[in-house]
Amino acid sequence: MAIKVEHEIHTRRKGRNLGVGAILVGFIAIVFGLTVVKVIQLGDAGKFERFDHVARPQLVPDAETGTEDGAGE
Repeated sequence: MAIKVEHEIHTRRKGRNLGVGAILVGFIAIVFGLTVVKVIQLGDAGKFERFDHVARPQLVPDAETGTEDGAGE
């Protein structure tokens, strides 16, 4: 026979745990929402790749061919 007595402290802890869980879910939702909005505002994936502030020759359009990767030779 199992003893199933729930003390009053367990009830309070359960309420606090649910509150902390709700706050964490809300924080994750905010970060995800900001990420989605930022990616949507960029529009083109090439802009997203250039956002790392590093000059990469592969992303610079070739003046002669008009292609980005220089493969149009």
